[in-house]
Amino acid sequence: MSATTVGRYEIERELATGGMGVIILAKDPYIQRHVVVKVLMHSRTMEDVYREFFQKEAEIIAALEHPCIVPIYDFGWHGQQPYIIMRHMSGGSLQDRLSKEALKTSEMAHIFKRVSSALDAAHEKGIIHRDIKPSNILFDSTGEAFLSDFGIAKSQSVADDEGEWLVGTPAYMSPEQVQGKPLDGRSDVYALGVTLYRLLTGQLPFSSSSTTELVNAHVELPVPDMRTIKSNLPAIWQEVVAKAMAKDPAERYATAGEFAEDVDMVAKGRWFMRKL
Repeated sequence: MSATTVGRYEIERELATGGMGVIILAKDPYIQRHVVVKVLMHSRTMEDVYREFFQKEAEIIAALEHPCIVPIYDFGWHGQQPYIIMRHMSGGSLQDRLSKEALKTSEMAHIFKRVSSALDAAHEKGIIHRDIKPSNILFDSTGEAFLSDFGIAKSQSVADDEGEWLVGTPAYMSPEQVQGKPLDGRSDVYALGVTLYRLLTGQLPFSSSSTTELVNAHVELPVPDMRTIKSNLPAIWQEVVAKAMAKDPAERYATAGEFAEDVDMVAKGRWFMRKL
């Protein structure tokens, strides 16, 4: 953006650009703290659906008010562009951490405990995140994990006339999300399972340069055995991931919290106490 401010917020630098918006680091001159400004791209401002996504994200986060969800401070308009002011998460994303180091299983368990707490709170209100992935898990200055980016979250009770849109990140999509079926919280559990697979192996369970092939893999192919990538990985981890990524939602963990409990138990070596 060519402007030096968005609302009262003083722009310092651009952090990222996505398909829908620009993420900017800025300073609130009133209280001298850094914030993140999320601005809808100008090219999207004429399309009602994108403005609706932006407004809905602000409303959802404000309604949840959860300690493990990145909080919003403000919402406004920069000309015709809506913007959201959010807490600056100076610790970066889980995606950033994965590019630098492998996580200990105890660290994974702690992250999953926090993220699952946020998801269960959202699911109890009928809100499905629909885009769980490492880049949407952020850390504050103390290293605590927070869930972010509810931009495409949607109430499970609301559907478009043509049915659900195929929105999200194909590498993490549940079979029912790929197929445009009605979603509930177990779709987010599936994406958490994909995330755990990546944390444990450093790879995604399914990958392809073809989006069609990739989404079909989620529907048709079994979860690859992680021990073909890491032979020393305890077999119990495969069971946990396979349950989270079951093709049939009825065979998955019923809640993100139940999944996180098993992750914690296996990480602590108490897997024999589990009940799959």
